[in-house]
Amino acid sequence: MGFLNKLFGNEKQEEQPMTKLNIGIILGSTREGRVSPQVGAWVKEVADKRGDANYTIIDIADYKLPLLGEPGGDASKVAAWSEAIAKQDGFVFIVQEYNHSITGALKNALDYLRDEWNNKAAGIVSYGSVGGARAAEHLRGILGELLVADVRVHPALSLFTDFENGTDFKPKEVQVDSVNQMLDQVIPWSTALKTIR
Repeated sequence: MGFLNKLFGNEKQEEQPMTKLNIGIILGSTREGRVSPQVGAWVKEVADKRGDANYTIIDIADYKLPLLGEPGGDASKVAAWSEAIAKQDGFVFIVQEYNHSITGALKNALDYLRDEWNNKAAGIVSYGSVGGARAAEHLRGILGELLVADVRVHPALSLFTDFENGTDFKPKEVQVDSVNQMLDQVIPWSTALKTIR
């Protein structure tokens, strides 16, 4: 009878305990005076209230990655970067717009790895004079090449309305809803993509 139940799908499946996803919140700027740590901390605070994943801030400035291909890089920093990204199931990129694109530091950090990014999901939180929209669009193209599925909802923060004096982050309340809607997409996509890694 057990065989027939199994054959026809009537056998009760043993439920596997669900482990929480690991979602890395990547700070995309390294320059002095940057505001990405403020934005990243706020996103993490909003995300942690959900209780649906382990959210970790990953600051590319901590890894001091040399320009890809230049001699003299610290191999242990590259290995640490690889390990940090490999253990994530998905990402939220904190992206600032520099000259209508992402920062050179973020592009360099993305280019260092390949397999570690593959078959994961990502959300984008951007900021700039037009909400960082152009940087976010450039990032989407790069993520596609790295087999990272970026979600549609995109919190775009304005330097004029979500920051005071361009330096003190004071997001409008509506932005919290936007972050939650983005994570409502990142979490199921990350869950689904985990099954093919």
